[in-house]
Parts: sequence; structure tokens; C-alpha cells
Amino acid sequence: MAHVLIVDDEPDICWGLQRLAERLGHSAAIAADGEAALKSVEASSPDLVLLDVRLPGRDGLEIMREIRFLRADVPIVIMTAYGDLEIAVRAMRQGALDYLVKPFELAAVRRLIERALQPRVSAGDCFRAGSPDSESDFPIIGSSSAMQEVFKQIALVAPTDASVLIQGESGTGKELVARAIHRFSRRRDGPFIVAHFASLSPTLAESELFGHVRGAFTGAEESRAGLLERADGGTLLIDEAADIPLPLQVKLLRALEHREFLPVGGTRSVRSDFRLISASHRDIALLVAKNRFRHDFYFRLVTFEIRIPPLRERREDIEPLVRFFVRQLSQRMGIDPPSWDQGFLEELQLRAWRGNVRELRSALECAIILARGGALRREMLPPPLLASPGDSPSSEVLLRELIQRWTDTMLKEEPVESALYERFLQLVEPPLLRAVLRRFGGRYLAAARALGMHRVTLRRKLQQYGSEDPAEVSD
Repeated sequence: MAHVLIVDDEPDICWGLQRLAERLGHSAAIAADGEAALKSVEASSPDLVLLDVRLPGRDGLEIMREIRFLRADVPIVIMTAYGDLEIAVRAMRQGALDYLVKPFELAAVRRLIERALQPRVSAGDCFRAGSPDSESDFPIIGSSSAMQEVFKQIALVAPTDASVLIQGESGTGKELVARAIHRFSRRRDGPFIVAHFASLSPTLAESELFGHVRGAFTGAEESRAGLLERADGGTLLIDEAADIPLPLQVKLLRALEHREFLPVGGTRSVRSDFRLISASHRDIALLVAKNRFRHDFYFRLVTFEIRIPPLRERREDIEPLVRFFVRQLSQRMGIDPPSWDQGFLEELQLRAWRGNVRELRSALECAIILARGGALRREMLPPPLLASPGDSPSSEVLLRELIQRWTDTMLKEEPVESALYERFLQLVEPPLLRAVLRRFGGRYLAAARALGMHRVTLRRKLQQYGSEDPAEVSD
């Protein structure tokens, strides 16, 4: 049996976590502030500490440092409702085992408690090197649970030298995440070099990466260091890694394995100690399966993977992003930040944002220009970005977007107690049932099997909706 210390000033959270610990067969103590927590650590020597960041009087991360002086080996899990990237990084650097964002599911806490109390090798050393970063202006904005998970992954991988693959749609902020990993790593004082493969021809890509010696090809009038050499002691970001030509993947694989390479036309190897981060809006694993990307090179790229969610899947982040960009853009234009009405924000919440955060920022800049110092209104926004033919969203994505729009509209127009779910079923079930029945030529048994229901249920539902046409259906 282990002893768990719960440090939080919210009685309901303390009660729930205490009951959970006791159901798992452990004892649990509660502290409502930092001083009480320190006294409890001295008195009872807990095996696990669940520590809130916002505490009365003193900051939870400050209390965490003092707990480390008393019990250097105790696992500490940080809890907060105000998570951001800096808090995640500071917590992990100080040796936090994990990072929970409120509200959280008790099932997730249970798994975390079980993992924390297992025998483990301490990973705190890799985070304690150096002092916590004090810079708080890094422009990754997001309070959603999806972005909090991204923050936690950045904090976990940044102190290591692992190769990282960042995947996400265009405009989600992949380069920002890469820069954050570099910024919070031990290589932060070294260079951050970006290789944009999408803008390079295959013939130029090799020279850009590996450099060349004088006379290596026509026009090479002097030797030039490549991006790999310039990244020595720092980080190399390969943007749009899916576009790396297959022949170049072979040479780059060797450079990753041995940290040395030959410049184009050279005879002497060049060594470079760099960390590799790659980014892509395409699914590289799918390209591997189609033999369009080398599997051995893929595994070199993907020691650790971070997926950035599109903006449409984290709509709660739109308003804080709007506030940030309006303030930032207004400052650059030399004007006071404008206000906006509710209709403006509602329009932003309803859009699909196929260009993600980049499209949002561009739309806000357009609106600020048109407002000419006045309030922002929905008619000042440019038309939404349409999907390109080669990048069309799937039917499922379009359907989810339509459902989201319909739900948002209904919740604004209808009282909370209205039967929203029943109205939704009445809208979507009849066309679904009719379409499947029509696809199988009116044969109930085949249609019911495709729908995963009994044919009697199918007939009853069609009769209920008045959708059955006896002339078109059969058993």
C-alpha cells in the first residue's frame, strides 16, 4: 500500500482523488495550500504527490521545488486548469512525472497513479539541468485539451536529442512547435536551421543539405557549407519531409546514422552534431506502405511523433487566438486593438478553417484593415478558404463540419431543454435508411445487414418516419 498526498484548494477535487486512491488500496492525505503540503511531506513521506499549480499564497511549481529538497525521488504529478507551454516545460524540467489539465477523467488519473507507483528509473535529471525558462511570450496559443497534450509532448521530448516528426495540416503551426522544442532543449544556444524541401528541386536539394566544394558543378565558384554543417550544435528542421527524393533519403540516412557526410564533389567527410526535427502535412507512414518513402529512413525520423490537431477540432482555442492576433496585429499597425461584436466571433466559430491558424490570422488582418479603427464585424471577414481539388476533405470531415454548424445554430436558437437529439435523428435517419434501402434495390434483409440492424427494426423505423414505399421494397 502506498501513501498519496493530494494538494489542491478545491475540496471536491480533493475528495474525488482521495476516494480514488483509497479504492486502489492506498492511503491518502489532503493539503489545501503549499505550507500544509510541505508539512505533510516532512511528516508522512508520501509515495506520490498530486500537486495543483494555482494554490493560495504560493505557486505550486515553487512548492514543487521545495518538495524536491525534502524528497528528491517522490513522483509529482502537476494539475492545473490554466495550462500553457511554459508551465508544462517548467514542470517537466523540475522533474514532474506528468501534467494533468482540469477537468480530467478519473480513469486517466487512475492509470497515472498506477504508473507512478510502479518501480521506475527517475527521469528527473534530464529536466533539472539549467534553471526554468522565464520567457513567456512564445506564440503557441491553446487552452484546449488537445493543445495541452501537445504542450506536454513538447515538454517531454525537448530535453532529449530524439528525432521528432511533427505532423499536422498546413497552417497548424508545425514550425512553431519545432522552434519550441529547440528553445526548451539543451541546444537552445545553437543554430535553428530550416530546410524547405518543397521549394527545392532534387538537383539543388543535395547541395543545400550537404554543401559543395568549389568546382563540384557548373556555377560552383566557391565552396559552400550545407544546412547539415550549419546546424552543428543545434537543430535542423526538415520542412515537408515527405517531399525528400528517394535517392537523397539514402544519403541523408547515412548522415543521420554516423553524423558525418560528404559535400557534393568532396573527398573528405564533414562531421556535424545536430538534432533532427521533421515536419509534414502528409501521412508519411502511408507513403511508406505505398513504397514511396523508405521505411528505414522513416524509422530514423520518427523516434517521437507529435500530431497537431486542426483548428476545427479545437474551436475553444479560436477566441484566445483572436485576442492574441488582434493585439499583435494592431501593435504592428500602430493602432489601438479594436473591439468586435458577438456576430463576428460567432462567424469565426462556424468556419471550417481549412487553412487553420494561418488562415485565421490572415482573416483577422483583413478585418482590422477594413475596420479602420472601428469595431470588427462579420462582413469584414474575407470569404473562407475553399479546399483545393487535391486536398479535398473526406465526406466524414464535411459531415462533421455540417453537424457542428447545425448544433451551434440550434443551441443559440433553442431552449436548453428542447429535445435536440431527437430532432437530429429525425433529420439524419430517414435519408440514411432510404439511401441504403435504395442501394440494395428495396431488399430489406440486405439493407438491414449493411446498417447493422434487424430488418423488422428497419421496417418499423421507415414506417415511423413515413418513408416506406411498398412499391419499392421487398423482403
